[in-house]
Amino acid sequence: MDLYSEIILDYFKNPHNKGVIKNATSTANEDNPLCGDKIRIDLLFDKKGTVKKATFTGEGCAISQASASMLTEKVKDMTDKQIMNLKTEDITNMLGTQLTASRTKCALLSLEVLQKGVAKKSR
Repeated sequence: MDLYSEIILDYFKNPHNKGVIKNATSTANEDNPLCGDKIRIDLLFDKKGTVKKATFTGEGCAISQASASMLTEKVKDMTDKQIMNLKTEDITNMLGTQLTASRTKCALLSLEVLQKGVAKKSR
């Protein structure tokens, strides 16, 4: 399978859920100084503790930005615990392609940001 599959390129060119939530329950950002990828993820949880809305902003390679876009869709209706249980395999399966070690780091930046924000919220 091609590294930059059509799905990844589509999410990169036409990102879903791009933006900022003004009254977010959880916000976190991180960057990868080695490649320049930057991601911020905002979550809005409802009273039941599930994600009602998820958005991201950032810049970087197609893998990092597509991963963030896809992840904001995946986490809707998830709880803190479900989000904290997401693993590397969930992200690589979501992307649907084999990644090199350096590209895996790009893909996992959004998960790192997401879980960092949820951990801060849970304190």
